[in-house]
Amino acid sequence: MHIKLGTRGSKLALAQTNWVKERLEQEFPQHTYEVVIIKTKGDLIQHKALDQIGGKGLFVKEIEQQILDTTVNLGVHSMKDMPSEPANGLCFTKIWLRADRRDALVLKQAKSLEELPCGAVIATGSKRRIYQLKALRPDLQFVGIRGNIDTRLKKMREGEIDGLVLAAAGLHRLGMEHLITQYLDPQREMVPACAQGALALEIRQDDAALREILDSLCDEQTQREVQAERAFLQEIGGGCHTPAGACAFQREESLTLTAWYGTTDGQRIKRDTLSGNVEDAPMLAKTLAQRLKNEVDV
Repeated sequence: MHIKLGTRGSKLALAQTNWVKERLEQEFPQHTYEVVIIKTKGDLIQHKALDQIGGKGLFVKEIEQQILDTTVNLGVHSMKDMPSEPANGLCFTKIWLRADRRDALVLKQAKSLEELPCGAVIATGSKRRIYQLKALRPDLQFVGIRGNIDTRLKKMREGEIDGLVLAAAGLHRLGMEHLITQYLDPQREMVPACAQGALALEIRQDDAALREILDSLCDEQTQREVQAERAFLQEIGGGCHTPAGACAFQREESLTLTAWYGTTDGQRIKRDTLSGNVEDAPMLAKTLAQRLKNEVDV
């Protein structure tokens, strides 16, 4: 079988896709593999904030169409960017072991969040990150930023920006973890985006042979944790631009879910945690989402 992997052309997207390709080559050397770069709407429009140009699916629709057209067999995405449900005719396979789920600070000079001077400027396009950092340091200023990681780092070095907030997973996948100044605790400092660090492998629903291959490399704990986080997001009614996050940790037969939710303007934000049996994770996610919605959506 010749398997074509569709991906965006950014350095991070290619790193993720090549990691998937290498894993498949290692485990299933009897097949051949090819990476196909696909331009998406989110890549083509760089001068506007993401929440101004369309919401869900900005980085996936063109890839999904090529899977449906059988131009490619498999789409590789960041799961945190994916809508609650794939396009008609497509499905997500089981989830592989995810990378570091935490958010990270990359600072120009300061050695920690606490050491940033009063009024320091942090660049991020995420309201989830802005509002949680404001809770820790109300004096900070925030500016939006777009572009790949290299572009963002260049803007920090050359501009009036004191730091960036980035997903640790992306920096690790690019071999740039040495640039991380501080990791933010996912339960006490900054609840990450739902499914952060996990990859979404998307195929046609009727492609049973490829599904069997991809599912065989599933990490069961990651699967359960990500399912709980995405169940929370679905219940909260959020997409990739809703100020919301969730982080599930499984320990033996217990699962602890920490979630964060806020209004778009950041006037009301809440964080809460629930624990229960891992088998009850969907109900746990639903209960926590309803509790936060009742507290925030008043």
